[in-house]
Amino acid sequence: MDDDEKDKVRSGFQDAVNMAPKELEEWLDTEKSKSLGDADSGESTGHRSGRRIVEIKRTNKDDLTDSQYEHMQKVVGYVNRHKAQRPDGDIEETDWRYSLMNWGHDPLKE
Repeated sequence: MDDDEKDKVRSGFQDAVNMAPKELEEWLDTEKSKSLGDADSGESTGHRSGRRIVEIKRTNKDDLTDSQYEHMQKVVGYVNRHKAQRPDGDIEETDWRYSLMNWGHDPLKE
């Protein structure tokens, strides 16, 4: 991945992830966060992704790895696909919102 591609990925990631690392960590510690999604290994994909997002957000730009850039692309794709499935009505206490929050995006902040 060249520098221009990395810049685009970082920009998309920053747009998609609107939760600060501490805020995301606090959310991931809740039972609601832990109760969502597939949990083949005891932890859901979204929850595991959230922990990785915190790590990425705390990594200096120059220290980001190819694997982290790949995960950032995955996060952007997930958030964009999931946002397109927004349910009608109040979303504040929905699994849809909570799932997005596991991926670092709180739709109530838009």
